[in-house]
Amino acid sequence: MEETLFKISENFAFEGTVKEIRPLGEGLINDTFLVETEGNSPNYILQRKNKNIFKDIPAMMENIYKVTSHLKKKIVAQGGDPLREALTVTPTIDGKLYFKDKEDQYWAACLRIEDTITYEYADSPALAAQGGKGIGKFQAMLADMKEPLSDILPGFHNMRFRFQQWDDVLKKDPAGRKAEVQEEINWIESRREEMLALWAKAESGEIPTRVTHNDTKISNILFDKQGNVLCVIDLDTVLSSIVLNDYGDAIRSYTNAGKEDDENLDNVYVKMDIFEGYTSGYLSETISFITPAEIENLAFSAKYITFEQVLRFLMDYIDGDNYYKVKNEKHNLVRTHAQYKLLQSMEENYDKMCQIVDDLVKKLK
Repeated sequence: MEETLFKISENFAFEGTVKEIRPLGEGLINDTFLVETEGNSPNYILQRKNKNIFKDIPAMMENIYKVTSHLKKKIVAQGGDPLREALTVTPTIDGKLYFKDKEDQYWAACLRIEDTITYEYADSPALAAQGGKGIGKFQAMLADMKEPLSDILPGFHNMRFRFQQWDDVLKKDPAGRKAEVQEEINWIESRREEMLALWAKAESGEIPTRVTHNDTKISNILFDKQGNVLCVIDLDTVLSSIVLNDYGDAIRSYTNAGKEDDENLDNVYVKMDIFEGYTSGYLSETISFITPAEIENLAFSAKYITFEQVLRFLMDYIDGDNYYKVKNEKHNLVRTHAQYKLLQSMEENYDKMCQIVDDLVKKLK
């Protein structure tokens, strides 16, 4: 494999001589490698992109290039460092954004940003606020981007599309599991109307479409050694959607006191101090451009995205576990129950969440 990686690396316009290539992290989607060069030449990140998840990798790389180019112009105008504050795509030696090998595998590379810190979770409101600032600033800098992006993940966070999938799976009941989860099915059906109502606002344009990241966990933000937000990474999922998806998924990720598949449901609830911290950081960067309709639906978007995850885990269980990797035959059902407990906690705290948003907006305006 090492020899193959060196052969792959020869197709990219790396500065200096490649000294070593080794695995980096344990990504669930792409295979990622650190490319170390000799002397003072920069190091790089090399990735084999997952073509089973991303059906149009050339379009994905074009999206990334458009977004990073826009970000770099903004960063330069603000007196920042475009090589540290935005990802830099490293082209192939013939100027392409990706390399396709003999096995039809897609590879892409970017400059490694050195001397950074990453976090797996936000253990304090202050860190959550920095995470909120990171995604908020990312969205704010792209709010005036006019170039269209390809829809590389059709139906992503589209509740109408999710319910079409859901209805189809319930009708077919391919794994014969439907009868045992009637109570869980009722959880979904009792919320169908209110969830579709939010997406209808996106379809009508009441909630505008913007450039969004779509994977807003805190590990996708690089911090400098002083603890300040430096750069948002992992741009494979950038596309045009509503900013509420980014905010809602961040709240789902940041505020859960338990694990996504926690078997002890007593562990699972919304940490309201983390909610307030993230929201304060997020709004501090986005208040200049988001509309009243977006603000009005911020708190609801956390319920919306968490509900979507309940639906998707339960749907995959009924379908026979064909999408998510599972450790055992009940794993998706465990995930369903844990995410539903988080959703219930959000529903119980919804009025408080709305009040926090309102109070923060008043302070910032």
